[in-house]
Amino acid sequence: MNQNTTLSLSIMSGKGGVGKTNIVLNLGYALHAMDITSMLMDCDLGLANLDVLLGISPDRNLHDLLQTGVDAEDVLVSIEDGFDMLPATSGVPELVEMDEDLQDILFKKLINIAGEYDFLMLDLGAGISHTVLSLAALTQLRVVVVTPEPTSLTDSYAMIKVLTTQHDIKDFLVLVNQATSAKEANQTFDRLNAACMNFLNIELRNLGFVHQDRTLVESVRRQTPLMKFAPQATASKDIVGIAKKLIRYREDNRERIAGRPILKDFPSE
Repeated sequence: MNQNTTLSLSIMSGKGGVGKTNIVLNLGYALHAMDITSMLMDCDLGLANLDVLLGISPDRNLHDLLQTGVDAEDVLVSIEDGFDMLPATSGVPELVEMDEDLQDILFKKLINIAGEYDFLMLDLGAGISHTVLSLAALTQLRVVVVTPEPTSLTDSYAMIKVLTTQHDIKDFLVLVNQATSAKEANQTFDRLNAACMNFLNIELRNLGFVHQDRTLVESVRRQTPLMKFAPQATASKDIVGIAKKLIRYREDNRERIAGRPILKDFPSE
């Protein structure tokens, strides 16, 4: 068995509207600019978002991947060389609460190609549905995207609590999005971290923050990722910094990554 070199991440949030999918997409572009390969998987099952931000209409999606005779290579969308996406679909209720049999089919097909990338990033739906929690438990790391809003902190704490108490997961990275300043971002992280330390006995890790940036709003309207639309924007520079931290983490933990499957329940063959 070849040693694993792929770092798998669940990008998640307690509530919707915190900019999680934009973070995922632009992180992929930032990694690509540094010659790091990545595969994005839109796991907001039943409510596709990544393809909308890119302004594309893929011919196939995750629903097709569950059909007999369809492989992941048939569904993958190439965004750039070495930067690919597995799109989700909209309006398919059975995917929103995916049962274990469907998950087994999906990830056994996915695992055959995931090892070709440096990073595998799962863009999960918001909240604490069974599907979100079970997918989050599969990856090697979890990145929780929060904003300074109290509702975001409350819902993120609830999500972390469920994963900790029901799935025995204790390692979380926190990314503060839409922060007006470094001070506000640090205060946001400190509040969430204090609650987790006091009530769950776990310590979170601060991955950094992304400034609130009007340029991002315009890039969404134009269906052009921020890293392409305005690479010198403040938020773009923040995302590049976060991408560098993830690259450093992968480099520093090569032995640990090599000793674990890309997705816990689906070891590479």
